[in-house]
Amino acid sequence: MSDLLTHECGVALVRLLKPLSYYQDKYGTPLWGFTKLFLLMEKQHNRGQDGAGAACVKLGMPAGEPFMYRERNVKVNPLDRIFRLLLKQYNDAVALGVIHPEFSDTVKKHFDFGGELLLGHLRYGTSGGYNLSACHPFFRRSPWPTRNLALCGNFNLTNTRELNDSLIAMGQHPIFATDTQAILEKIGFFLDEEHEDIYRFLRKRDLSGEELSRQISEDLDLTRVLTRAAKNWDGGYVLCGVIGNGDAFVARDPSGIRPCHYFQNDEVVAFASERAPLMTVFDLGLDEVKEVPPGNVVVIKRRGEITSKPFTGPLPRASCSFERIYFSRGNDVDIYQERKALGGNLADQIVTAIGRDWHNTVFGYVPNTAEVAYYGLMSALRVIRRDEVKAAIMKASRTGQLTEELLDDLILRNWPRSEKVVSKDIKLRTFIGKENLRNQLGSHVYDITYGSVKPTDTLVCVDDSIVRGTTLRRSILRILSRLNPKKIVIVSTAPQIRYPDCYGIDMSEIGKFIAFEAAVALLKETGRGGILEEIYARCREEVAKPFGTHAVNHVRALYEPFTPEEISAKIVDRVRPRDTAWKGDIEIIFQTIENLHAAVPQNTGDWYFTGRYPTPGGYRVVNQAFVNYYEKSEGRSY
Repeated sequence: MSDLLTHECGVALVRLLKPLSYYQDKYGTPLWGFTKLFLLMEKQHNRGQDGAGAACVKLGMPAGEPFMYRERNVKVNPLDRIFRLLLKQYNDAVALGVIHPEFSDTVKKHFDFGGELLLGHLRYGTSGGYNLSACHPFFRRSPWPTRNLALCGNFNLTNTRELNDSLIAMGQHPIFATDTQAILEKIGFFLDEEHEDIYRFLRKRDLSGEELSRQISEDLDLTRVLTRAAKNWDGGYVLCGVIGNGDAFVARDPSGIRPCHYFQNDEVVAFASERAPLMTVFDLGLDEVKEVPPGNVVVIKRRGEITSKPFTGPLPRASCSFERIYFSRGNDVDIYQERKALGGNLADQIVTAIGRDWHNTVFGYVPNTAEVAYYGLMSALRVIRRDEVKAAIMKASRTGQLTEELLDDLILRNWPRSEKVVSKDIKLRTFIGKENLRNQLGSHVYDITYGSVKPTDTLVCVDDSIVRGTTLRRSILRILSRLNPKKIVIVSTAPQIRYPDCYGIDMSEIGKFIAFEAAVALLKETGRGGILEEIYARCREEVAKPFGTHAVNHVRALYEPFTPEEISAKIVDRVRPRDTAWKGDIEIIFQTIENLHAAVPQNTGDWYFTGRYPTPGGYRVVNQAFVNYYEKSEGRSY
């Protein structure tokens, strides 16, 4: 994605099912679980670089000793900083003779993360800023182990305001910060309720304090807690929580919008946002990693029992297609094949755009995340060209015109030609992750291979998606024009992004989308600007309705007068550099909705392309986003 977006966070949870001494004896280290947590987080580093956090719960700690820990960081390379700090603590204690790795009790006593239950989070900030207070895991403390809660997640909720109102109705005083805080307090409230209900029942029995605490821990029902807490949640989410008594849970939204996978054997149960990291870290086969079912919560009790049960009503599945197009790592076998198919499905449109002039066309890609789709495109183009060559050879053979010169012309001089036209400075992109610096330095993220394109060539560049068009306008088209091609064709493996997302991706300001800009410009140019006022009036009526009753996307009327090709042509007009000497043609090709679903059949969530949202909150957000645009009000629409 040439336009950088803050987006999906990453989660990891590791629950050891054996004592630490088991891992010391078998694997030579009591930090086996700690190391696995770090690797799961490192393999998902693509999902968050604004901050990192980890938490640990130690089982069976005697009264008076701490049992729950948390470490967070929002500085440069936060994940590396956290694990360097913790490993230094461990190694220093070993060097002093305080920790003896072969004795697990010394590890548990003197190393903060020497526990059996480990939680990790990688953050991309979509709200709450970049400070430490907005970094997961969030923590809720209590002297009762069963009331301690550390929570992290990959999610956005559309109705944080209503959730805070419900907390106020319960008598709480919530801090209006983020949806994470609202969820933490909501779960915490019902965790307290669950604890109190069990306590009131058990205190009638003649139990010692230790027996009372043990029985509360045994009877605690996290599925019931999540069922009560999630009653009015609207959004896409994966939530991971650990309780001070050693219980843990992982819950996934009922539409399956956000991804989550897990693996278990007799030694460990582990969760991650993506499947491939689990396969790599634990050396697993494809069939050994399972998907957390949408609408289910997986609960791991302190004693090691694992259950998966529904905690909320079912909804039609709408897993985020952007996960497959861009966000998730491409080394997952299914994602790899899907991205190749996304590229391959564009071949017919591209052949038309280049007029079948293979000799004078160069193919490349930008940015690096579009590489797999580019391979799929090149494979499909070669199939098309092979069919053309075969037909030409057969025809020439029948007419006696097959010559060596003809074969050279058909095959050697007219084959799909690829070049490494654009390169990306990944370190620079990481460095300019914050919005203000990105705008100043964005034009220097990419560079070109001079001499790779001739003035007679059409240059085709594959991108995975085009959101705001900012990088196209300010950087990519400018640097590509320095190669002086006859024509530039930018190819997006995603369809036109027309509507906001509110379930994880930070793109809720509809006025910043280049497709939206183009449609508005076309309305005004064709004398139909009054439609904007009509849409505004309808959107205002829609957002005034009580939450949960929203079911109409009035913004779709904005696009109805125009074909996708007309909008693409206007996008070209808006992103074309005006201050360069190059005057060649530009064409932008977008994936069709039909070809998207053909390539990515299981992840059908496409609301940012089609405006069809899986929850009522999505419809409220899209209408509110237009109201904000019309009233020139900046900021998120939820």
